[in-house]
Amino acid sequence: MITVIGFNTAIDRLIRLDALRPGEVSRALDEQAYPGGKGLHVAQTIAALGERVQLVGLVDPAHRNMIGRLLCERGVVFHGIEVAESLRTCIALQDADGQVTEILGQGPLLDGAQQEALLRAFRRGVDDSELIVLSGSLPRGFPSTTYAELAAHVRDAGKRCLIDAGGELLQHAAQTRPFLVKPNRDEIADLLGRPIGDLAAAVDAVRELRADGIAMPVVTMGALGAVAADASGVWHALIELEQVRNTVGSGDCLLAGMTVGMARNMNLEGILRLGVACGSANAQGQETGFVERRAVETLLAKVRVQRLA
Repeated sequence: MITVIGFNTAIDRLIRLDALRPGEVSRALDEQAYPGGKGLHVAQTIAALGERVQLVGLVDPAHRNMIGRLLCERGVVFHGIEVAESLRTCIALQDADGQVTEILGQGPLLDGAQQEALLRAFRRGVDDSELIVLSGSLPRGFPSTTYAELAAHVRDAGKRCLIDAGGELLQHAAQTRPFLVKPNRDEIADLLGRPIGDLAAAVDAVRELRADGIAMPVVTMGALGAVAADASGVWHALIELEQVRNTVGSGDCLLAGMTVGMARNMNLEGILRLGVACGSANAQGQETGFVERRAVETLLAKVRVQRLA
């Protein structure tokens, strides 16, 4: 069993426009809504690859049935903590050129009892699993040290903790030396205090994180691929896609693929290959943060992975 902590559940809305013109009226060409949030994206992608997974997150009365039904159909065991306040809404506006503008809602403000209910579910998940993923933002009310505290709990339990977060959440959590962190180029620049604009800078970044005690740091660089390191060295994975439809959630799917690779005891080359194939499958699909297993298997052979000197 893999446990994913995605406390800040969302409703994702993807709206396609002919053009986005600030200050003017824009009419939607198409609109879809799905249960979302980074943790939910990770969990449903893990399930799509055939691994047992459970997700801890929020749910509200208006979306309880929709989220529960979808995750059940997709093979995710969902431990939803219900709150009366509405879940946050994340809006992705995509123009005809494929450029995406994201608007991320805040979500509910949790009281102490609601926070403790989520934390109890987290602790049960740690007992059940060898791999624990902490993914995305936190509902309002949690302190910025929360992921650091959860990562320390996972470490003390002798389990591996994987973290995908940014800002103060990542800054505090990195100090606990979790097994894996997966910042994108903006998040790693914020963490290290310098721009990470090319592949060489990403390589330096993962080496620095390794030296600081993180066993498997990963930096995603968009079209430049992903760089990761472990005791075997530094590896780079890249794929060239002929068609890209929706890149929102690709980083979440990449992390899901890497988590599955770790659960299957692959080496870093295989872990990174599966991760990039999952992220790319999401980019070629329409739904945010979800892949079909067959699409991933088709892309695996197209991912180029090399060990860097």
